[in-house]
Amino acid sequence: MKIGTYVAPLQVEMTERERPTPKDGEALIKVSYAGICGTDMMIYHGLHPRAKAPLILGHEFSGVVEEVAGNEHIKIGEKVAVEPLLSCGACAACRNGQMHVCEKLRYIGIDKDGGFAEYTTIPINRLRVLPDGVTEKEAALLEPLAVAIHTVRRSNMKVGDTIAILGAGPIGLLIALIADRAGAGKMFISDVSTMRLKVAKEMGYEAIDAKNMDIVQVVKDSTNGVGADVVFEVAGNQITANQMIDCIRFQGEITVVSVYKKPPTINLANMHFREISLKTTRCYSPEDFTKAIKLLEQNKLDLNPLVSHVLPLEDIKKGFELMEKPDESLKILFRP
Repeated sequence: MKIGTYVAPLQVEMTERERPTPKDGEALIKVSYAGICGTDMMIYHGLHPRAKAPLILGHEFSGVVEEVAGNEHIKIGEKVAVEPLLSCGACAACRNGQMHVCEKLRYIGIDKDGGFAEYTTIPINRLRVLPDGVTEKEAALLEPLAVAIHTVRRSNMKVGDTIAILGAGPIGLLIALIADRAGAGKMFISDVSTMRLKVAKEMGYEAIDAKNMDIVQVVKDSTNGVGADVVFEVAGNQITANQMIDCIRFQGEITVVSVYKKPPTINLANMHFREISLKTTRCYSPEDFTKAIKLLEQNKLDLNPLVSHVLPLEDIKKGFELMEKPDESLKILFRP
């Protein structure tokens, strides 16, 4: 079978391997779609602290059950999404039902082989059977959609709030979709990518070109100098770390979604004087993943604008090269 492998920094390739056999408690999945994520790009650049080459990448994927070992609840032929979190079950967070912040949290596709393959074996308890009406293509975006749901639910956003989203990549746009459904008022989203801003504008949001406009000034002008009620920081650089503080209102709330490659400098004094709150998010809970499936089942979200490319696994190098060009790509899916 074909596999897409991280072999060294800035080097991915498609090779072949024998089709795996599921162990007891696992299912063999024929992968339908698998997406490239920002974490995959961190691995690609050799910056992820845990991912080790050679590694089959991919933690955002869907497929069809081909074989089951030791379980009668998952049936051959069922369409499934993969919930890729692997928690220890024993730490304080796990014992309190917060497995997504497990002290030893691991990921399929990061700590063990993932979905950039024709076939893969997955623990049965990590599979979610897709309801009728949810496509396998949509299901490949369930993982980032769950991140967006978790982010908005962790925030204190209220109906009618003015929202600023710093970063119009897939996660930023998904946060906009969910915040919109949750009753957000005016929504600003900034980026430097012309393509991504075009998508944001077509989705109905106020798209701010950060190369030519100051998001802080735009938000202040729109709010009589007060600032946004909630800021979601989704770009992960020093510029947006500054902007998230400068464009928030007094007693507003910042939610940091980004995983910074380099620790930013944060102006705590500026936050202190205006009683600004700051929250962080890690990934999502099982409940968030369930809500993501329900929203797709109810046909309440259109994720198609986020998918810029669907490529065969043979084009894995092209996929990662495109991801380095934000003006040419958004969400890239492989179809093994």
